[in-house]
Amino acid sequence: EQKLNKVKALAILSSDALSSVAYGPEQVLIVLATIGMIAFWYSIPIGIGVLILLTALILSYRQIIYAYPEGGGAYVVSKHNLGENAGLIAGGSLLVDYILTVSVSISSGTDALTSAFPVLHDYRVIIACLLVIFIMVLNLRGVTESASALAYPVYLFVVALVLLIGIGIWKVATGQVSPDVHPAIGTAVPGISLFLLLRAFSSGCSALTGVEAISNAVTNFRQPAARNAVRTLVAMGIILAILFSGVMFLSYWFGIVPKAEETVVSQLASQVFGRNGFYYFVQGTTALILVLAANTGFSAFPLLAVNLAVDKYIPRMFTIRGDRLGYSNG
Repeated sequence: EQKLNKVKALAILSSDALSSVAYGPEQVLIVLATIGMIAFWYSIPIGIGVLILLTALILSYRQIIYAYPEGGGAYVVSKHNLGENAGLIAGGSLLVDYILTVSVSISSGTDALTSAFPVLHDYRVIIACLLVIFIMVLNLRGVTESASALAYPVYLFVVALVLLIGIGIWKVATGQVSPDVHPAIGTAVPGISLFLLLRAFSSGCSALTGVEAISNAVTNFRQPAARNAVRTLVAMGIILAILFSGVMFLSYWFGIVPKAEETVVSQLASQVFGRNGFYYFVQGTTALILVLAANTGFSAFPLLAVNLAVDKYIPRMFTIRGDRLGYSNG
């Protein structure tokens, strides 16, 4: 009875991937800003490149789910197909990545909060630490309980961003946004280099964080597990593509410039809605999903640790299941 249906699975396993929309486009603009605002039109082809890579990842993980229905993360697949060393590099990298995912998500969530309420800016570290402890306690209660808590913020975030993108595109289409606030596509940019464009692309790929979580957790799905996991993966890919391309396009069209004290999504929401209830709805749901995206680290790290522990690369205690489906030691 602890197994996940598709609706809950999408919430618990996609929060990391979907929330990265809040910082992925911003990372592209931060790199391009080193040249100047004139280079911001490059964010459109870079965004298309990220979407092509997302498509390749979704198709690859779809194959992996069917080939490894017992849960096939990068460690298992690399070990079986490329050898033990390749598997350990992938597994070790992912263990570190899951810990970094927690820190990046929590930090970004705190940034979203302090963008809406600048008075909290000096308390960022304390807020972030308290949030990590909150997520840990949530997970010690068990996977299904945390899925129930996660479902609402994830779907509210999707609704908030769809509203933001929809109204933003309507404003663009009806000519309410001056075309002079952004550089025209194809404008010559002095000082641009291939290395800088690749750097911006790799930064933008942070929007693909967490796509692998579903293929790692196939065993947590209700039967037929593989088919349910694939459908959840495809749904996540489609939602992620829509949100990422929408935020990337509007950030370019509205001429948003990255700021240290305010996130790109916050600037976009204040331009589209003004500082009203809709703005705070977007910021609130963004902060919530970013904080809860850290949950992917807590749900996926133990599942990867089990595979490594079974192969005797890390302590055997990671293989012991708790009484609530989760591997509590992980």
